[in-house]
Amino acid sequence: MENISVKKENKIGWIILNRPDKLNALSLAMLTEIEEAIKQFEVDNEVNLVIFTGNGKAFSAGADISQFKELNSISAINFARKGRKVMDYIESLMKPTIAMINGYALGGGLELALACDFRISAEEAQLGLPEINLGIYPGFGGTQRLVRLIGKAKAMEMMMTGDRISSKEAERIGLVNKVVPLSNLEEETLKFANKLLEKSPISLAILKSVILYGNDSPILDGLNMESLGWGVAFSTQDQKEGVSAFLEKRKPNFKGV
Repeated sequence: MENISVKKENKIGWIILNRPDKLNALSLAMLTEIEEAIKQFEVDNEVNLVIFTGNGKAFSAGADISQFKELNSISAINFARKGRKVMDYIESLMKPTIAMINGYALGGGLELALACDFRISAEEAQLGLPEINLGIYPGFGGTQRLVRLIGKAKAMEMMMTGDRISSKEAERIGLVNKVVPLSNLEEETLKFANKLLEKSPISLAILKSVILYGNDSPILDGLNMESLGWGVAFSTQDQKEGVSAFLEKRKPNFKGV
């Protein structure tokens, strides 16, 4: 692939945005490659978790603005739908996803991070949705995901002023899960990833689905999803292994079956 690098190791799939000279700006070609990589990892039984990061000093500085000159109303809708489709795909992937934010996460770059389940950021990173300064606004799902994550007032402030915030402020308002020095970013991200990899892949997938779809449903529907998912978990060998390991006072060995 020309715009991203992909690798897998120790049950982790890596998607590395690889246009450092453009601060990993999200072009249509890059979005297509990200979608293809996710599809590969989705069906790869050797990958239980996916990490996104960027090559160079940026996670991603946003959509490729150089492509905006060619857009009219119809092609702009199609561009936004393409970006949102990729973000929706990331969000709905039934494997945990982590955005390892190594630098600027702006515009579409932050929207990509918002589509992930977890965000671990370097202290040096800056985050924001500055599209309003171009006379537009976030179009890859940010208007909806940011509000749900940090609340209406703060999300509107970020989107309507276009101001960047520090990673520490992002952690304070719940936008990122953890902030660490850049030199420790990969180590801390892998430590967190490995904690998730110790859990049952099936239960993680069910739990993610219940949280994702239950949260946008009436509470009784969400509670019913929870009960049904809980029952499904009891049909797995992982559940039996978990209970047995607890009673035998040993560490469980989950196999995703």
